[in-house]
Amino acid sequence: MTRGATYPALLTGLSCLVLTLFLASLLVGPARLGMWDCLRALFGQGPEMLQLVMREIRLPRALLGVMVGAALGMSGAVMQGFLRNPLAEPGLVGTSGSAALGAVLAIQLGLAAAFPLGLPLAALVGASGSVILVLLLAGPQGGALALILSGIAISALAGAATSLVLNLSPNPFAANEIIFWMLGSLADRSMLHVWIALPFMLVGAALLLATGRGLDALTLGEDAAASSGINLTRLRLTLVAGTAALIGGATAVAGAIGFVGLVVPHILRRSVSGRPSRLIPVSALGGAAMVLAADLAVRTIAPERDIKLGVLTALIGAPFFLHLILKTRRSGA
Repeated sequence: MTRGATYPALLTGLSCLVLTLFLASLLVGPARLGMWDCLRALFGQGPEMLQLVMREIRLPRALLGVMVGAALGMSGAVMQGFLRNPLAEPGLVGTSGSAALGAVLAIQLGLAAAFPLGLPLAALVGASGSVILVLLLAGPQGGALALILSGIAISALAGAATSLVLNLSPNPFAANEIIFWMLGSLADRSMLHVWIALPFMLVGAALLLATGRGLDALTLGEDAAASSGINLTRLRLTLVAGTAALIGGATAVAGAIGFVGLVVPHILRRSVSGRPSRLIPVSALGGAAMVLAADLAVRTIAPERDIKLGVLTALIGAPFFLHLILKTRRSGA
């Protein structure tokens, strides 16, 4: 098969995989329901209770699985392309930690209980604040190193503030809710969560897809990219804004789900010959497939124990991360 035919085949194969997992997410659940009954209920036919289950429980969960996975996969591919480092991941810009801090404050202050949309909106405010701080700290002409250091500083500050809130929390129920939310999950989400995250994710995806040409040029180095007409300052602003929109939206509705943005782009990089503009869309599909598969696993392995999605992705991703570190050490030796 020629290299030109490989990429469309890869996109088609990943799209079919995501579609299969999406259908499985709709059809798999603690209640053993027939496939055709589920599909009929999804389109407004059959018992009213079954329609409610399909439209208000399973459909939002499946949609969010695709959206969150795609957001994490795309962001990871772009960050690795911009920093030219296979160990880079979306959390480097501090968005996920800041979004988590916003959600934690919403839970602790009672906004999440008083206002149904208080938690995701607070998380989005936290993510937006991290973008402003990163850009202020890195400066308009700051390079990749300044961006990384700014993101690490903001992540550390957000993590410390989150720990302080937990430490000072007088309400054990609120602290327990905070801990479980931070583990990451797609359970108990509604179509409201889908509509809240969708605009941010669409904007973020459009921004990151627009960085493909610049990232391709950047593989030759910053000087070569600048000489070919790439505005590195604009590229960096677009990258930070797009990543913040995607990761902020994902964290706002699903909590902290790690390692997807690290693992998926690294696995798929060889299949696109390391070309960032092609890695972005395939990483979006790969991320969606990974989150859908992990969510199916937590529902089927031990449904009565409510294993959190973020816990499972960390159990998968952490050993892979260690493998990457050892591989990098061997190649540098």
